[in-house]
Amino acid sequence: MNQQAIVTVPAESKRVHDVDALRGFALLGIFVVNITFMASAYPGNLVDNPSFSTPLDDAVRFLVAALFSMKFYLLFSFLFGYSFVLQMNAAERAGAAFVPRMLRRSLGLFALGAAHIVLLYDGDVLTTYAVVCLVLLAMYRVRDRTALLTAGSIYALVLLSLIVSAAFLDRSMFMPSHDEALATAAVQTQAMLGSPAEIVGYHISGLELLVIQAVSLQGPTALAMFLLGMVAARHKFFKEFGTRTALLQKIQWVGFAVGLPGGVLFASLGGDTNTWATAVSVVTAPFLAAAYVATLIRIMHAPWGAWVRTALAPVGRMALTNYLGQSLVGIILFSGIGLGLAGQVSPPLLIMLALAVFAAQVLISAGWLRHHRYGPAEYLLRCFTYWNRPGHTRYTMYVQH
Repeated sequence: MNQQAIVTVPAESKRVHDVDALRGFALLGIFVVNITFMASAYPGNLVDNPSFSTPLDDAVRFLVAALFSMKFYLLFSFLFGYSFVLQMNAAERAGAAFVPRMLRRSLGLFALGAAHIVLLYDGDVLTTYAVVCLVLLAMYRVRDRTALLTAGSIYALVLLSLIVSAAFLDRSMFMPSHDEALATAAVQTQAMLGSPAEIVGYHISGLELLVIQAVSLQGPTALAMFLLGMVAARHKFFKEFGTRTALLQKIQWVGFAVGLPGGVLFASLGGDTNTWATAVSVVTAPFLAAAYVATLIRIMHAPWGAWVRTALAPVGRMALTNYLGQSLVGIILFSGIGLGLAGQVSPPLLIMLALAVFAAQVLISAGWLRHHRYGPAEYLLRCFTYWNRPGHTRYTMYVQH
């Protein structure tokens, strides 16, 4: 017999809670990757910290590259496009003009991202999302077929550009040698341990690389995923997705069969240090991300797995706050204005730290949302988006047992 239990996790009556849980899951994967860049300047210079060169260190780096790098960013982008439609529907129900609202939201997101870059972490994605969202806003009325063809074309162009670059461009012409990269990484890691002004200077110094990555890879792939997420939301993709076991199994079989070997090949070829490896990941990472989604959906809809949704949904509901919070933790742990651990933490310990921080975010998010409707950053963004203070009505999520 079905019993209905009220779980003190924030929700709106029309909200799809699987989306929140998936967003929380994506935040975990993103943090596992980002914490390696927060902990020292070596990954940003495409070299390994020579202080950590044991087989265990190398194995952890390999696993992060194979299973995490570029996968969770795609999932997070897909969910951004999905939520775009949910926000459009909310504006329609409220009788509000959608375009001005989204323009203000993009501007607010860009402002938060700019502050994030300067003060906390120069690997920010919010500014990229804010700019790419403007393109999505210009296309939000296109037909599904047009959106899908555009997404496919974008991916094809990104892949083609990588193949041409790998085949015909000599990286040594514009990339430093390994020894030069090591020396630069050592100097930059030391800068992370400096004064607040030096840390800000270090963050600003990475702007050129951030823009190049955003224009060449992150921005285009984000737009492709935005469009796919938008189409999925139009068809209420996640509404009954958890009950379609055969489809979920097929996605798992195909996704893991393509995505896992692709991830292993990406890591084996050198990950971000090799253009061919990046091309492989562009092709195969979406398959592995889809397999992760199908697996998590099956777990959350299993009789024993509802607790997973209950744990992850609050983190996803406060995604912006938690994303910024992860960077704040990074500053506290690794910079000179905190514990000063930059360059001193091994890859295995970084993974353990990421898991511990995320576990704390699970608890903090659930506790916060028992008393507040929005996370702190979400509240600020909504004030700017709606140009007024949001209501404080509490809500609950109902889970079938």
